Amino acid sequence: MPPPASATDSPQQESPSPRPDAASRVIALVGNPNTGKTSLFNALTGFRRHVANYPGVTVDVARGPIRGARVPLELLDLPGTYSLAAASPDEMILCDALCGRAAARPAAVLAIIDASNPVRNLYLLSQVLEIGLPVVVALNMVDVARARGIEVDAVRLAKRLGVPVVPVIASAPETVAPLVPVLEAAVGGAAPATRVDLPSELRAEADRLAATSGLRICPAEALRILATPDGHAERWFVARGGDAQPFRAARLRLQARGLDPAPSEVRARYAWIDRTLSGVVARQLVTSATWSSRLDRVLTHRVLGALTLLGVLYGLFVAIYTGAQPLMHALDHVFGWLGAVVTQVVPPGVVRSLLVDGLIAGVGGVLGFLPQILILFAFIAVLEDCGYLSRAAFMVDRLMRPLGLSGRAFIPLLSSFACAVPAIMGTRAIADRRERFITILIAPFMSCSARLPIYVLLTGAFVPAQAWIGGWVRLDALVMLGLYLVGVVVAVPIALLLRRTVFAGPAAGFLLELPAYKVPRFRTVLQRVYLAGRSFVVRAGTVILVVNLVVWALAYFPRSPQTQARVAQEQTWAGWDAATYESMLAGAYLRESYLGQMGHRIEPLLRPLGWDWRIGVGVLASFPAREVIIATLGTIANLAEGVDAQSPSLEGALRRMTWEDTGAPLFTLPVALSVMVFFALCAQCASTLVVIGRETGSWGWPVASFTVMTALAYLAAWGVSAGARACGL
Repeated sequence: MPPPASATDSPQQESPSPRPDAASRVIALVGNPNTGKTSLFNALTGFRRHVANYPGVTVDVARGPIRGARVPLELLDLPGTYSLAAASPDEMILCDALCGRAAARPAAVLAIIDASNPVRNLYLLSQVLEIGLPVVVALNMVDVARARGIEVDAVRLAKRLGVPVVPVIASAPETVAPLVPVLEAAVGGAAPATRVDLPSELRAEADRLAATSGLRICPAEALRILATPDGHAERWFVARGGDAQPFRAARLRLQARGLDPAPSEVRARYAWIDRTLSGVVARQLVTSATWSSRLDRVLTHRVLGALTLLGVLYGLFVAIYTGAQPLMHALDHVFGWLGAVVTQVVPPGVVRSLLVDGLIAGVGGVLGFLPQILILFAFIAVLEDCGYLSRAAFMVDRLMRPLGLSGRAFIPLLSSFACAVPAIMGTRAIADRRERFITILIAPFMSCSARLPIYVLLTGAFVPAQAWIGGWVRLDALVMLGLYLVGVVVAVPIALLLRRTVFAGPAAGFLLELPAYKVPRFRTVLQRVYLAGRSFVVRAGTVILVVNLVVWALAYFPRSPQTQARVAQEQTWAGWDAATYESMLAGAYLRESYLGQMGHRIEPLLRPLGWDWRIGVGVLASFPAREVIIATLGTIANLAEGVDAQSPSLEGALRRMTWEDTGAPLFTLPVALSVMVFFALCAQCASTLVVIGRETGSWGWPVASFTVMTALAYLAAWGVSAGARACGL
């Protein structure tokens, strides 16, 4: 790797010392998607942030202190973009930050460039150099460039640009340390004098409109408004009170003189790029096919690639189900032991019930499935970091075109299998409004990780343990795969309907880079797994715990003395032993509780599904977060059946549940399948609906999403239950 000292040849190194105010020490990190920008952010700040090897991972602005700096410096990780002329809400975040509209204007900009593709990266840099802030360039992926026969002279590039250029390998934090003193020197320094030789008339119009528009916009944004009438930048400008008429008049004047703003700017910037890189980039002819290209012949093949993708997904579900069983059983024993200790120490009553049935059973029921969550995120992190997911998006683009979507939608939709909330926010990177809204509305159909505990619980309890072909094909894994696919299958006609009605119009183009394959980095995978586990535990310890306590309270109160007296009298008549008496008393209390009353009211709607009021109670209680049904079923099972933490696991409690009027088993295979299908299709959680409302700018869409998904889930659950019974299951 070229020595970092090459950056010192730039005159920017003589800049003044950083100013003492905190606002002046904020450095904005900008760059194209898939250039290692987020990896560089992590290396500079030590901030534990998810790094994905495909475009669009960075949506929100992250902030963190730069480690090793002599004075406090903070780094803003801004969304990846190809141009400052915003074409999407995601890119507008970058423009707002650099122009100082969202907060105090940054003191400097750290621009990251992919050394293996400098031509593409310098287009954005040409605009960044013109915004009036000190700039430092991080020349990243020099190792990848060298492997491709590309050498970039960092010293000469720094002289051409008039800014420091520091070669780094973002995935190797030790190579990033020399960048810190360069950033310190840049803060408080002068802005570069470099400007692209745009046509003078175009430059004058853009500068004039940016200065007189009444809003704080960058010249690059003024150029975008000039070039794309009714585009995103113009809609944003008008929505905030700007007057688009001067831009339209200027556009007409320029066109009348034979100067079209859009192609004129593009030609001028690429001409500047050619001059800048002349003599800076040396290329050696690589005659042999790289191992990445050889892999792509298989993994992006129409048939072999599709089969590989299906195999990868199937392997994921097998790993989730079989690999975590030992840890699940260990956690089950730990919480069972804890409940037994509390039962021995705390006397019977409301406090013991709160601790054992509310806290321990609820939290233990959710945390018991943490191993599956960790395996899921570890698997996805490996696929992301090795570069496979970009290939998957490329292949899926062919399938999504008929739906009016592109491969861009694949990444948010795939992320929905982990959590729909960040996935829906990730659709900001989709420039086309119609495609973005369709992706938002079908994302909740993908089974998020919150549904995984439901699948694992009911599959393990009621799906027969059958295997074929020497154990390679398992029935439980096939059921899990089917549950994940059912949302995809239902989302297809929904997307078609939306595209042909509400969001009718031409489909947008698709451009996606395929990064080089690489060995997944253990640290990156470990960070992703840690963040996923921590996020899940935080939810279990806050929202889920609060909801479980509310469910426990609704199931516990009111407890009237008359109920106890009535059950005691029935014991005298029937001659029950103490255990039977406690079980019957708990069942009577539950039937008369507030939660039981709610369940009884909706039971007529649930009977066609094979459900009774107790399953209905679980569905009602799980609206804030779908995984809450695990804790709810545990609470209901304990109260109704008299089981405590010393009793067998929740699976055994569900198997023992019976219909109150007939004594027949409540949970059968058809019922278990119908419950899982219902949760596979119903609206995920309240958080998802809130995010849908925020991202679409209307509460009508989340209401419509909840209504449609609930209706579809009910019909599908009825069909599965009836079909399974008809088949004799």
